[in-house]
Amino acid sequence: MGSSSNSNGPLFVTEEAKGRGCYKVFASSMLVGILLIWFYRATHHTVILVGGGGGGGGEEEEGMRWARIGLFMAELWFGFYWILTQSVRWNPIRRSTSKDKLAQRYGSDMPGVDIFVCTADPHAEPPSLVVSTVLSVMAYDYPPEKLNVYLSDDGGSVLTFYALWEAARFAKHWLPFCRKYNVEPRSPAAYFSPLDAPQDSCSGGNGDAAAKEWSSVKDLYEEMANRIDSAVTLGKIPEEVKAYHKGFSEWNFSISPKDHHPIVQIMIDGKDANAVDNTAVRLPTLVYMAREKRPRYHHNFKAGAMNALIRVSSVVSNSPIILNVDCDMYSNNSESIKDALCFFLDEERGQNIGYVQYPQNYNNITQSDLYGNSLTVINEVELPGLDYWGGPLYIGTGCFHRREILCGRRYSRDYKEDWRRGAQRQAGESVEKLEERAKPLATCTYELNTQWGNEIGLKYGCAVEDVITGLLIQCRGWKSIYFNPPRKGFLGVAPTTMAQTLLQHKRWSEGNLQIFLSKHCPFLLGHGKIRLGLQMGYSIYGLWGPNSFPTLYYVAVPSLALLRGISLFPKVTSLWFIPFTYVMVARHIYSLVEALRCGCTFNGWWNGQRMWMIRRVTSYLYGTIDTVVKMLGLSKMAFAITTKVSDEDASKRYEQDVMEFGYSSPMLVIISTVALLNIVCLVGGLFRLVLGWGVAAWDAYLIQVILCGMIVAINMPIYDALFFRKDKGNIPPSVTFTSLAFVLLLCAIPLM
Repeated sequence: MGSSSNSNGPLFVTEEAKGRGCYKVFASSMLVGILLIWFYRATHHTVILVGGGGGGGGEEEEGMRWARIGLFMAELWFGFYWILTQSVRWNPIRRSTSKDKLAQRYGSDMPGVDIFVCTADPHAEPPSLVVSTVLSVMAYDYPPEKLNVYLSDDGGSVLTFYALWEAARFAKHWLPFCRKYNVEPRSPAAYFSPLDAPQDSCSGGNGDAAAKEWSSVKDLYEEMANRIDSAVTLGKIPEEVKAYHKGFSEWNFSISPKDHHPIVQIMIDGKDANAVDNTAVRLPTLVYMAREKRPRYHHNFKAGAMNALIRVSSVVSNSPIILNVDCDMYSNNSESIKDALCFFLDEERGQNIGYVQYPQNYNNITQSDLYGNSLTVINEVELPGLDYWGGPLYIGTGCFHRREILCGRRYSRDYKEDWRRGAQRQAGESVEKLEERAKPLATCTYELNTQWGNEIGLKYGCAVEDVITGLLIQCRGWKSIYFNPPRKGFLGVAPTTMAQTLLQHKRWSEGNLQIFLSKHCPFLLGHGKIRLGLQMGYSIYGLWGPNSFPTLYYVAVPSLALLRGISLFPKVTSLWFIPFTYVMVARHIYSLVEALRCGCTFNGWWNGQRMWMIRRVTSYLYGTIDTVVKMLGLSKMAFAITTKVSDEDASKRYEQDVMEFGYSSPMLVIISTVALLNIVCLVGGLFRLVLGWGVAAWDAYLIQVILCGMIVAINMPIYDALFFRKDKGNIPPSVTFTSLAFVLLLCAIPLM
């Protein structure tokens, strides 16, 4: 590729975040407070009993001594974990790109880009949602002849294939419309939502003509979406459409989601001069793939689909850059490819960049972030902090990779990327022959006795295949880049119920803990290969799961001790009261300030605190237990898809910021038990403080009263769902009665 003398200078700039000096002073003071708490616990074993009479006092004191030791263990863990989190807050960095220099330097001589979209279930992931994502990435502001879009359908569903066929037809109208009016976002589902209006959207037109064209394309989109949704509702496609594409014949055989032959269908051949839109501009290549599945072969979930896509695309297009997006994460920025290329193509600093990761953002988060799903602090603080140490995690969507690194290549200084390379079609080879050549690469036997899933492609055997793959890439010498532009690169659909949220976090915590406890532990695998700060950063997420045990202890034992008149913290009049108070108050004030600076509201931060506690005592607890059980060989790994659909009533409650329960599960029993236990202990403890022990007793119990009171305050929506709500989203009576029984049992047994 040639360069221009007018375009000298770097293609991207890196800046350190401001205010780090003040933060480091604050963090140092927090560390001193934590060390003082540890010292107090290690040197003070006296248990204060107020108003406790009768025999057995010695036994109770001995039991509470063990309870205090348990509290010390919890505080040791919290302090250790806090130290880990400092790695991502020590020196975050920000990146900015120079797309104008990129255009001057390379012009139209850009590398090809293969885009992978993965879906697995037409009912959990509606095909109309999937094809809107596909259309958004087909419409990138990039030479269409260098764009190749692949849809992997792990469900092997004719409904998804039909939806893609409809999308290929609609693309002839949609892509020129996007170019003409510089449309953003380029997902028709998002663009034509009720929040948009023609005058705001068609900035490149002139009045009535633009509005008329907007309305015409909108009608075409809605008609397409209605046809797709109708087919999904009926469970079959119209018979007459089967004559329009040869690919429908693939479903003449018996096919089920877990048992079907490989299917590769090139819906649009970008090499064909006749594959043009309605303005005679070339269309991107569009490919449908359903890899073979057979009951006797493990299909390795999304990692297996991605690896099949890598192989199939190597025959069809073989572009040097691969972008993968989840089927619900549409492109929100038409220039994302150019931004990513500014990193890869920078002559001075681009040679060792393996992948460019965009943040995972959502377009359906309520203003108060009801379930804490916005990931705002992770996106705005933690991932930029990891970028300083060598790059962010690979989070499985919105990520641009060099093809070579996904195929296992290690970094070496003499490596030179061939940006011009692409698949070479055999002379006179038809689309049908190309498809037949690609199909064997998507069979379930192709990987047998190979390094696929180990040294080549995405790593198998882990619930978070993306994270472990990114770690392996970085341990091979490659760096990664985190890029968070002002206009978000990708937007998706966040879980809208408590059940969906807890399921998603269970899978994440389970997979990350599995990595930490394996030979791929960042401190073991990464020793001498990646920086210590990056090892610590990976471990923040790897240790999400074990946080469940000290959290459960801390939300139960101090409250039960308050009910029984046993003090576990220093008196207000003691100097040791200061470090406990400072650490607790400063931690929450900093958390609030950090969230507000990242764009959260106060209600959003408060809901995040609630979900932080709920996830720890449910999702992370179950994730940890399941991880240990699987590592002992007592069960096999399973993959649960987080559904992208909710019933109408649940959706309305979500929009109104009302929590959705409405189901019975062990996780819900834990949530309810914690809430009920703390309100019983708070009421009982306050009753005894006011009427039994007198004003002097407050000196010994203030921290426990505040701690218990905070837990009660944060659980107010739980009490509402337990006792007052009458809608279908409330907590079922069976859960309420079970939780009450557990509370009575906990209040009756002695603390140990």
